[in-house]
Amino acid sequence: MNLFYTTDIQDGLLLLPEEEARHCVQVLRHKTGDIIHIVDGQGGLYKAEIVEANKKRCAARQLEAWPEYGRRPFYLHLAIAPTKNIARMEWLVEKATEAGVDEVTPLLCERSERRQLRSDRLEKIVLAAMKQSLKAYLPRLNELTPLPAFLNQQAGRQQANYIAYLGEGQKGHLKDNIRAGESVCILIGPEGDFSEAEVQACREAGFVPVSLGSSRLRTETAGLAACFIANLINE
Repeated sequence: MNLFYTTDIQDGLLLLPEEEARHCVQVLRHKTGDIIHIVDGQGGLYKAEIVEANKKRCAARQLEAWPEYGRRPFYLHLAIAPTKNIARMEWLVEKATEAGVDEVTPLLCERSERRQLRSDRLEKIVLAAMKQSLKAYLPRLNELTPLPAFLNQQAGRQQANYIAYLGEGQKGHLKDNIRAGESVCILIGPEGDFSEAEVQACREAGFVPVSLGSSRLRTETAGLAACFIANLINE
C-alpha cells in the first residue's frame, strides 16, 4: 500500500499538494476512480476515491476514515546532537521515524561539531519515512536548540527524562528504567559526548543517567538504539 499526505481536507474532499499529486498521477499512474490511501500526519488515515487527477492537482473523495490510526500509549522524544557528517543525521531521522519517534530535537552542545542544519531537508526525509513505514503521525522536528534552552523547555513536562553518555558513574541500562506506557525524553550527545558540566546540568534538571549497553556507539546509532529500546518496552 502506498500512502499519500495532505492536510488540506474539507467536507470529505482531500486535496493533495502539488508534489504529492505529481507522484500520484505521473509516477504511480493513478487516475480518476482509483482508490488510494492518504494520511494527514495527525493520526488520520483515509481511504479515498480519486475524483480529479492531473500533474498539478489531485483530489479524492473520502470513503472511510480512521482518526487515530496506529496511536500509541506513550510519547517518545529524542533530543540528539547532530553528527558532523550530515548524511548520518539524515539517516537517523529517517530510521527513527520508521522505528516510531514522536519528536526530534537537534541539540547544540559544547562539543558539537555541526552547528547548522537544513531543517527543510530533514522535514522531507521525515515525511517520506512516515509514508514508507505506513504511519499516520508525522514526527515533530524542532529547530537546532542549545542544551540549556532545551532543559528549560522540558521543565514541567509529564515525562520520564534520561541522558545516555559514556562517562563513568553508576548508570542503569535504559531498558531497566523505562516503564511501559510512560512518555520519555532521551538525550544523546555529540561525537565528543556531553561535557561534565552538561551532564551535571542535565542531572540537576531531572535527567537520569543511563547506559545503552557495553558497546561504544556512534551518535546516530545510539539515538536509534534508544528509540528501539523505548518501543520494545511498549510492545
